Amino acid sequence: MPLYRDEAVVLRTHKLGEADRIITLLTRHHGLVRAVAKGVRRTTSRWGSRLEPFTHVDLQLAEGRSLDVITQAETLDPFHSRLGLDYERYTAGTAMLETAERLVTEEKQPAVQHFLLLVGGLRAMAAGEHGAGQVLDSYLLRSLAVAGYAPSFDHCVACGTEGPHRFFNPSAGGVMCSMCRVAGSATPAPETVVLLGALLAGDWAVVHAADPRHRKEASGLVAAYLAWHLERGLRSLAYVER
Repeated sequence: MPLYRDEAVVLRTHKLGEADRIITLLTRHHGLVRAVAKGVRRTTSRWGSRLEPFTHVDLQLAEGRSLDVITQAETLDPFHSRLGLDYERYTAGTAMLETAERLVTEEKQPAVQHFLLLVGGLRAMAAGEHGAGQVLDSYLLRSLAVAGYAPSFDHCVACGTEGPHRFFNPSAGGVMCSMCRVAGSATPAPETVVLLGALLAGDWAVVHAADPRHRKEASGLVAAYLAWHLERGLRSLAYVER
């Protein structure tokens, strides 16, 4: 079978037979890949913890008819060893993994931006320099932007009038002016809209200075925006502490 090498982040695993696992991966050059790790569940397995969710690995794979087969694995960054010690960061990280799998829909298609964004997000989550909820919200907004669903927080999405604007509508794609607003639009505080723009841009000075109530409101709007574009919410988001 033809071999190839790639970097990957392990998104999830599930059992196959008595000793194997199917590993779902987001790779740097081949996008979403599902591969078999043979014998990984045996106590004598050479894989150890290298193929657990959150792990950033360098892999060699053999192309298969339906599923590829992992033949070598080397750990590059064991994010799970740090995230597993903090429930808040672990659950937020789990939501990131689920988002990556949901947004990268085509298997074996390059998704370099999604891969780099996920690695950077997990690195920030593990470092602990920023709040877990804010790292997650920033990652979700940026992932949606990479997928083609970038929200607007400074111009009306209907007429293009420069803001600030008070109305936000997930189905419309961002903020709306008073003339264009549609029924059911949210009316977040002006500070919340500024915070959303900072999360999308990665302006951490603004994020750190935000009031907790505006962070909470922003998280709710990010979740609503994500659910609209995914057509259903993330299962893991229900366990994230907000």
